[in-house]
This record gives sequence, C-alpha cells and structure tokens, in this order.
Amino acid sequence: MAQKIRSADGVLQVIPPPGSPATLPKPGEINVLITSALPYCNNVPHLGNIIGSTLSADVFSRNRNTLYICGTDEYGTATETQALKDKVTPKELCDKYHALHKETYEWFQIGFDYFGRTSTQHHTEICQEIYRNLGKHGYLESQNKDQTYCENCSKFLADRFVEGTCPHCGYDDARGDQCDGCSRTLDAVELIKPRCLIDKTHKVVTRTSTHMYIKLDTLQPKTEEWIKKSWKKGKWSPNSVINADGEIVDARMKAGLIPAPLTRDLTWGVPVPPLGTPEDEVMTGKVLYVWYDAPIGYPSITANYTPEWKQWWFNPENVNLYQFMGKDNVYFHTVYFPSVQLADGRDWTTLHHLSTTEYLNYEGGKFSKSRNRGVFGPQAKETGIPVSVWRYYLLSTRPETADAMFSWADCITANNNVLLNNFGNFVNRVLKFISSQYNGVLPESGDQPGPLSPNDPHDADFISEVNALLKDYIDAMEAVKLRLGLQTIMLISNRGNQYLQSSGLGKALMTEDPTRCAQVLSRALNLIWVLSSLVYPYMPATSEAILQQLNAPARAVPEVLSTDILAGHTIGKPEHLFKRIDDNIAEKYRQRFGGVETKETAAENAPKTKGKAKNAASVFTGEKSPEMLAKEAEILEQGNLIRELKSQSKSAELDAKIKSEVDVLKKLKAELTTLQQS
Repeated sequence: MAQKIRSADGVLQVIPPPGSPATLPKPGEINVLITSALPYCNNVPHLGNIIGSTLSADVFSRNRNTLYICGTDEYGTATETQALKDKVTPKELCDKYHALHKETYEWFQIGFDYFGRTSTQHHTEICQEIYRNLGKHGYLESQNKDQTYCENCSKFLADRFVEGTCPHCGYDDARGDQCDGCSRTLDAVELIKPRCLIDKTHKVVTRTSTHMYIKLDTLQPKTEEWIKKSWKKGKWSPNSVINADGEIVDARMKAGLIPAPLTRDLTWGVPVPPLGTPEDEVMTGKVLYVWYDAPIGYPSITANYTPEWKQWWFNPENVNLYQFMGKDNVYFHTVYFPSVQLADGRDWTTLHHLSTTEYLNYEGGKFSKSRNRGVFGPQAKETGIPVSVWRYYLLSTRPETADAMFSWADCITANNNVLLNNFGNFVNRVLKFISSQYNGVLPESGDQPGPLSPNDPHDADFISEVNALLKDYIDAMEAVKLRLGLQTIMLISNRGNQYLQSSGLGKALMTEDPTRCAQVLSRALNLIWVLSSLVYPYMPATSEAILQQLNAPARAVPEVLSTDILAGHTIGKPEHLFKRIDDNIAEKYRQRFGGVETKETAAENAPKTKGKAKNAASVFTGEKSPEMLAKEAEILEQGNLIRELKSQSKSAELDAKIKSEVDVLKKLKAELTTLQQS
C-alpha cells in the first residue's frame, strides 16, 4: 500500500523501543534514568502495586530516551519465612515469584529495559563495597541488642521466625514484629511463651546479639541539605518527607534521626563483609539488612544489564534519576538510601524527581490476597478485558494526590463511554469514511505539507485549540502529571469528534463541496496520527493498532498540528479499536474477585435522573445519541481536569483558571441537558 508521508526532521519517532540493546548516557545531554520500586518476591502484585510504581514509570519512560530499570527484591525475613511455610528453599520461592512478576508485567506491556533481581553476584559485590566504604568513612557503629535465640536451632531468630502470646492483648499467635490481634508493633523479646517457627517444641530464650548500624544521626545535616536541594531542583511530587513550602515534615527527621541497623541474623541475604575491625568475628554468619540492600538493587540490576553501569550511576552531571513508588516507600528513597549514598563518599547519581502515589483501594475496601479480595497478577488477563482498557482505567484513576477506589462499574464505563464512544468513535469514523468513499486513499485537500495555520479561514479555532492542548500534554508529561496527560488526550479526541460534527462530514459534504470534504478528512486523519503518538505511552497496543490502520510509521509527539500524511496515501483496513463491555458483568467480577457492593458504592453506581449526574458511573445510562455520548465524555474529561487543577498548590492565577474551567463545565452540562430534552 502506498505511503505518502512528509519527509522532515522531527516527524517520525526515532526513540528505540523498550528492551533495545544497552544504551549509555550521552555526555552534554540530559539522560533520564528511571526506576520503579522493586516488588518484594514473596507474593504476586495487585492492581494498586502496578499503578503505584511499574505502570506509572512505564508511561513516563516512553516517547523519550531513557533507561528503565526494575526487578524483584528477594532477600530478607519475609522470603525466608514464606519459604519455610511453603517447604521450599528461599531461592526456589524467589524463582517462582520472579517468573510470576515478569509474566504479569509483560502482559500489562510494561516496557522495562531490564527486569532483574537482587539475588545476584553483582548485587552482593556492590552492597559489600558500599558497606566497606561506610566503615572506612566512620559512619558505622556496633550495638548490642537483646534478641530471641533458639537453643535447638543454635541461632538467633529474626522477628518473623518467632510467635507467641501478645503481652498487650493476650492473642496467642502474635508475630515477633506485630500482633494481628491488637495491631500493635512488637519486639520479639516481649512475647510471652515465644515459639520457634521452625519447630514449636524448640526452646526459645533471650540472648544478646551484636549488629552494625549506620549513623543516620551524624548524617542528618547532610541529608537534610540534600533533600531541600533535590526537592527544589527536581520538583518532587507531594510526599510525606518535605511539604510544598520546602519544610521537612517527616516525623523521624523532626525528632532527630537515630542509628539504623544494617545487619540481621539470617542466612538468606548478602553476607556481611569483614572490615578489619574487632567486630568482624561477631558479624560472621550474619547478612545485610534487606532495607539496606534493596535500594542498592537499582544499580546492581543495572550492572547486570550493562558492564558500563557506572556511567549511569556515577554521573550526576549528565543523568537525571526519576523514581516511582507508592507513598509507603518514600522515606527509604528520600532519607535512608540518599544517606547511604552520602556516607559512601562517591559522586552518585542521586534522586532528581520523586513521583509517588497514594493507595488504590478495591470496591469499598483494601486489596487482600488472604481474603481473595481484588485482582492479583495474571488475573487481569483472565477477565478477557483488553490490556489497553486496564492501562487506561488504572492511569485515569491514578491516585496522585489522594487515595482512589477501583470500581468495576467505573472501569466498564471508562471503556464504553470514553474509549469506545469518544476516542474509538473519532478514529473509526474518519477511517471508515476514507475507506468506503475514497477506496482507502486520502483525497487531495489543497493543504500544503507542514504546520497548519492558526489563522486558517475555515478551522482557525480547531487548529488553535488542538495546538493549545498539545502544549498542555507536553507540559503535563514533562511535569510527570500522568493523569492530566491522559485527560488531555481524551480532550483532543473529543475536539476531533466536535470537528467532524461542526464540519458536517458526510456524503452530502462530499457531493456539495468535495475540496472542503477532503480538507476535513486530511486534518482529521493527521490528528489521528498525532493521537497515536500521544496515546503510545498509555496504551501502546492501541497506538500500534492505529498505526496499522493508518498504514503509517510511528510518529514523534508534535508541538503543533500539521499536514504530514499527504494526499494519495493509502490507509489500512479500519477496525474498531474497542468493543462494548456488558454493564451486567460488573456484578460477576465482584463475586469472582471478592468485591462487595456496600450501600455507599451501590448508591454511587445506581442510575440517576437526567441532569443530576454526580459521577462517571451515573452519567452514562439509557439509550443515547452519539451527540449525547460525546457530550458526556467531554463532561467527564472536564471534571477530571478541574479535579487535577484543584490538587495543585493554590495561587491567584490557579484560582482564576479553576473558575474559568468550572464555567466551561457548567456550559457543557447545560448543553447536555438541552440534548436530553430534545
């Protein structure tokens, strides 16, 4: 099929796809290194884990030159105890869950450049080298601590290897770190009648064990200085360590940091290396604490990806590090690990931009593997819902400033009324018209190749509005406002639908004014090509499907709308990008995945009377015309835009912007009411 594409710099996408051969940072340029929080390797991830780190990082990593690194965090007590329960070795357990994690992320089309693991020789060597540097620079100290000791096993027991009676509530099966009966945090030596998890008949006593600690108290002034500098330069997202005014708010830092343990009495982990000090003898047989070794997984996994890993991790002048995680991981990435890097003494690439999320909950409650509540790992694939729909819904509800709630009703609504009736409708309508009326060949429009003029006699408003939205998209992506970027895409596709309506695209226009009809098709088709690039980070499979139907290569994200697919270009076969999902299937999935509809969620999901819609689920009910569906999608996106604006730091300029957008929303709702009553 003939392709007619404008030949010019900046039109086609030149960024290699994820997983391409190892790339190295280019001197004199800003190179982006991306990590997502390493998932722990004793279970499968749920949807909240995925949107909280890996999926969000994946979106940011596309459409730019980056190195995106992740992998499974495999050492520590939790792995040893789970392996003991499953009657396998820790290595066998990690092999199993590493494969499950990898399978899950591959299905979600998360494009790591490399997905590794921490149980490697590179990891051991790098962890031990840093530890030795901490000792060399005087940032280690030994402390004696009372711990539980099993006389039959002849070893100290980590907290999760001990159970007993809670001293506070009397619960008989309290763990050494926490009581599930009263939720209090415990020290294992506090347990009454302690039992060894390996064999409950063993005798457990209290003995003193020596461990090494990092002097976070000594490092605190340096760490605070670094936090304030990095927060300001990298424009961190809202977090629990430093507020929008640049004030340290973390309770541990405000109270004064204390030395933190670096070693544990375990066998599954990185062996503590000798320092040439008197403590070496008592450190024999111990391992490095998982909270110390886990963040080092980022550089060690990079070392497994390329032998030139230091060009990424010791290159702060040329590399910006972006890290994605849930809010519960913030302290270890902004206080603990940066303190370790500072104490190490080398010129590390440190955190530039922090992107955190709040929690994604599930149908009125929390995800719970033990209660079979929520969607975990490969279960998303088993629903039959396409991966693009999953990615869209999770990203559209990304909990950037507050906890969010997964809802089957809202997920189905997102597919049927945003993806199908807004985005998919625009693409399909244009391509089907060209296919059926022009035999799949784009007619001559009279438009010159290159940017369209915002002073165009026919489409000045359309071109100007699309260009303004393109700027909003680019700005949102640069600021890592991923939800806003996705909302902007849907506003652009909705503007495309409006353009087709206002232009009167149809057989009548084709007969009465063939040149204008060709012009509308050319501009709409080129907008679809633009949308394929905008949507690529969010829904790569959808982007690929659009490109196949356009018969066009991947294009770069443009700053303005232009004529780049030219007259005479032959498109591919039009197909629907999305299919309708039956609304009734929501209850089936609630039953299957443990979602219980409470009175509150039932009220939210129940149909409302016309003109009184409160949320996405209630807006889309009954039989509606295409105009009504398009208007409803526009209302939904406008509401999302306003919520995004309200989450930002207040200013007079922002207040005026919010008021303006609220006025637009009111106008849209009035227009919808008119359509409903006609």
